[in-house]
Amino acid sequence: MRKTFRIKKPAEFQNVFDHHQSVANKYFVLYRLKKQNQKHFRLGLSVGKKVGKAHDRVFVKRRIRQAFLELKPKLDSHVDILVIARPAAAHQSQAFIKKQLEHVLKLAKLLKDENHDSNQ
Repeated sequence: MRKTFRIKKPAEFQNVFDHHQSVANKYFVLYRLKKQNQKHFRLGLSVGKKVGKAHDRVFVKRRIRQAFLELKPKLDSHVDILVIARPAAAHQSQAFIKKQLEHVLKLAKLLKDENHDSNQ
């Protein structure tokens, strides 16, 4: 995933935290902030020390980024998304992480409805 798709600056993270809407499941907490003047979504990741050692946290971040790369065509483009991984996300498979992220994105109403789009 290109750097333009990432939220990196602490001020940008704080902006999403301050004006957010959030949803969660056992594995992830997702914060979203609508931004109408944006060409594509941006993703911020936070994987705390409770998830594991540094290599475990990097492993989880890579899997989250890969899942978002695969889900990119289905995602709303005018939004900033922060994903916080919970400790239960450690040592899970790529397919499982993608499934759990899809679940959280559906709760947040950020996935485009494929059936609705194909009928038009």
